[in-house]
Amino acid sequence: MTRGIATTGDIGRTSPSKHTSPPPGGKGNIGWRALPFLALAQFMVVLDGTIVNLALPRLQLEMGISDSTRSWVVTAYALVFGAFLLLGGRISDFWGRKRTFITASAGFAAASLIGGLAQQPWELIGARALQGIFAALLAPAALALLTVAFPGGKERGTAFAIFGSISGVGAAAGVLLGGFLTEFVSWRWCFFVNVPIAIIALIGVWLLVGESKAGGSTKYDWPGVVLAALGLGSLVYGFANAEHGWGAVESWGFIAAGVLLLVLFVAVERKVKNPLLPLRVATERNRAAAFLASFLAGAVLIGGILFINFYLQIVLGFAPFAAGIASLPMTVVLIITAGIAAKNLPRLGAKVPSALGPVFMAAAMLWLTQVTPDGTYAVNMLPALILMGIGLGLVFVPMQNLALFGVDKDDAGVASALVNASQQIGGSLGIALFSAIAAAATAAATTTTAGGPLAALTSGYSMVFLWAAGVAVVITPLALLLIRIDRKSFSGTSDTPHVHLG
Repeated sequence: MTRGIATTGDIGRTSPSKHTSPPPGGKGNIGWRALPFLALAQFMVVLDGTIVNLALPRLQLEMGISDSTRSWVVTAYALVFGAFLLLGGRISDFWGRKRTFITASAGFAAASLIGGLAQQPWELIGARALQGIFAALLAPAALALLTVAFPGGKERGTAFAIFGSISGVGAAAGVLLGGFLTEFVSWRWCFFVNVPIAIIALIGVWLLVGESKAGGSTKYDWPGVVLAALGLGSLVYGFANAEHGWGAVESWGFIAAGVLLLVLFVAVERKVKNPLLPLRVATERNRAAAFLASFLAGAVLIGGILFINFYLQIVLGFAPFAAGIASLPMTVVLIITAGIAAKNLPRLGAKVPSALGPVFMAAAMLWLTQVTPDGTYAVNMLPALILMGIGLGLVFVPMQNLALFGVDKDDAGVASALVNASQQIGGSLGIALFSAIAAAATAAATTTTAGGPLAALTSGYSMVFLWAAGVAVVITPLALLLIRIDRKSFSGTSDTPHVHLG
């Protein structure tokens, strides 16, 4: 047996496995040594959701990409990532989590290299979609390996808090790194930078981590795969086309088709013997809260950061790196907040930070609704970025731990995939919806607002931030109503996980 994370252990409330359980993830254990490499992979796949944001204006000019196609450089990655994450989770469970991680890391590096070398828009967007496919394999494999490495106890909570905060840090850091590379090197390095990151993560996991697989049947639910991918793709494509008007069949027709396909997907999952998404994973109320929060937070984070970048570069005239530096306070505050939240998570439980974080996120977006064409960074942006960092730090820390709480060992990969899929699908829908809102508001302001094109653009951005605030604030009542996990159980200090009933 390979040294490292040897086999699948108990996750939450499971019956004893016939396999040998791994040792607990103590500080002298391989789990802690493997954590940086697993977290690095998570950092990379989240980073890639935002790293091209600051490169978009220059990339669009050099590649000759139209305004209507521009958003697909971001959306193609998030959409394919989200659409295939559930399949990626099942592949990692059945084929082997370490094997999937290594293969996906190598594939992600290759896809990034293709993107950096692209000469035509279709090549670039295709490379982004290919990155999304390998990210859909990599993310659930990394989280499932972490789950096996830390099967329980306080250290599991700490490890998951660190891993969970990477989602917010990676998205925020992507903006800073993307700005630096675009201005001082080339936008192409927003892709090339993934190659060494992927190789480091691959080598670390290859040397430190042993293989683990789910037991039982390994049959794939191909009807579920097709319905989920087509349904999500149709939904996002419909929202993306709403940028040209909600009345067109390319908009409402694809949205309606997406909803219908996803309803059929749920019906299929209820009937098939080996579902792509076992409904027991998604319908348990505490995990449902985590998935919904991840979906909505992804829309605000990925979609909101895109338009913050547009305002900084297009309206305020910031160079790419200056815009990246301008976003740094959000990253710093997020890291500090995540550390404080992780330290106090055993005392606070999951509900308090999950409900409080969205209030700060909504406040940040409401502050941004006051942007003006002649605004200043210190007044219009900085307070909002600080508030956003606090909110994201509070939301992301408990999210992934909560999403994996009480999951059966054989469902670790699909549960890991679902929390990542929720964020990425939320992000792709957020970009598509916010782009449509911005286009409509900008067009209306062009005929009614004095001050020229910048004033009209700013009016569109302001409307996006108002909608983003509304999306963020919905997370709070969901957390208050759905989360019922006992604090001791959530923090790993109770031998028998249970939930509050009131």
